[in-house]
Amino acid sequence: MTHLIRSTSILMVAFFINKLLAVGRQIIIAPTFGTGREFDAFVAAFRLPDILYMMISGGALATAFIPVLSERLTISPAHDPHGWRLVSAVVNNMLLVALTVSLVVMIFADPIVTYIIASGFDPATQQLTVSMMRLVLISTTIFSISGLVGAVLNTHNHFVLPALAPIIYNLGIIGGALFLVEQFGVYGLIWGTIAGALGHLLIQLPGLAYFVWRNQSGGQSPSGPVPFTLGWHDPSLFEIIRLMGPRIVTIFVIQLNFIIMFNLASYLNEGSVSALDYGWDLMQMPQTIIGTAIGIVLFPTMSTLAARQDWVGLWQTTAQAMRVMLTLSIPAMVGLIALGRPIIKLMFERGEFDAASTALVYYALMFWSIALVAHCLMEVVNRFFYAQKDTITPLISSVLSMLLNLGLAYLLYQPLGVGGLALSNGVAVSLEILFLLTIIRFRQTTRVEPVETITHRQLGPINMTPLLKVLGQTLLAAGIMGVVVSLSFNHLNQLSLIWNISLSGLLGMLIYGLVGLAIGIDEIRVLPRLVKRENI
Repeated sequence: MTHLIRSTSILMVAFFINKLLAVGRQIIIAPTFGTGREFDAFVAAFRLPDILYMMISGGALATAFIPVLSERLTISPAHDPHGWRLVSAVVNNMLLVALTVSLVVMIFADPIVTYIIASGFDPATQQLTVSMMRLVLISTTIFSISGLVGAVLNTHNHFVLPALAPIIYNLGIIGGALFLVEQFGVYGLIWGTIAGALGHLLIQLPGLAYFVWRNQSGGQSPSGPVPFTLGWHDPSLFEIIRLMGPRIVTIFVIQLNFIIMFNLASYLNEGSVSALDYGWDLMQMPQTIIGTAIGIVLFPTMSTLAARQDWVGLWQTTAQAMRVMLTLSIPAMVGLIALGRPIIKLMFERGEFDAASTALVYYALMFWSIALVAHCLMEVVNRFFYAQKDTITPLISSVLSMLLNLGLAYLLYQPLGVGGLALSNGVAVSLEILFLLTIIRFRQTTRVEPVETITHRQLGPINMTPLLKVLGQTLLAAGIMGVVVSLSFNHLNQLSLIWNISLSGLLGMLIYGLVGLAIGIDEIRVLPRLVKRENI
């Protein structure tokens, strides 16, 4: 567990730095391009390439690849004891697919933009989008390799270089904005993106080389380079493809869900789409730092436990992670609600972004904040199934969640505006988690196994009491924290905004920690170890 705590702390710090750079990137770009046609084209040019990345090498491939590679490493077959043949096969086939798809999109980019991506743009802006999309596909192909390299490193429980890679990517875009825009215009951002994607890959290659060298030295395996192979006769390759199918559909369902939600927002008052997007981005900051970081670190361990059929260990690891998630995400939710308005004002209120914009974005953020806890928990609950190579159950749950989300959105978007759209998402994801936990509980209590393995696989009734106890305790401590933060912010209004936010936030964290320890939230004792390595 200590290496998981250390790895989680590394990812949390790296993701925090990356989010700060992402905000800084927007601050640098905004004065030059504002919300004009060039930046509209820049944003539109990324829509399809980003979806292709997620479906080819992003969440879909990593979800399927890590459990299969973990199983290969656990079993250690004679023909591939360290999994490098499988890695080679996946890299080569994925690169072949990425190049083919990118080439097809490049050829048909004109009609894709004209009729699908940006049909409302004027012809000149459409052509600008087309030319930029073709360049963006270069970075998509690079990311396809880089994402897989990161998955390999994660499987070996190495998280430092994959955590630094997004920081390098953002630095590339910032470099393009600072040094290339003057000469190349908006294309300077594209070249910065390509340079950032290349840096995203290059910074991870030394880690990959290290593990290849370590496995091939000391007589552990035959020396020599990793073989080039397509692996079309390797059953594991086709198992990865089989597992990717439902995950690709799941990603499509999630993207469709957001497309419809933002389409509904377009029928509301002017600025509603932007407010919904700004609120989502702000909520994603703590969600990424807390939920994504813990989920990424735990997934290789969960996959290894599943490969060993250690079902008790798998559930205990998942349950402990969920308790830590609650301990971190609930106070983050309360903090966003208590300090969201001044944070938005401090970050964005200048130029065209006025006080009315701040009020609208904060209204959306309040409801997005309610969804924060559910989105954090989903990072672990879904991986419980993916670790067991079950991609069907999360697909079914995501479809049901989408239907519920859209139904609630249609009911709430007119009376509650953008808040109703954000609230519908939070309710749907929360109920999705309850559905998945019910499936977990049912499976573990009805699992029938041979006598010789029953002690390893039969958990009996899963005890949810510790989880519910932490939920109640954390809500109480975070509620007291919220009251103190609000009173502190109002009392310190003579200070500058940044000092008021900082002091009120620090006081809130102190009060939350003290109250939490006083009422017995054991998970709070783990939190200092996330930032104090010598105690690990």
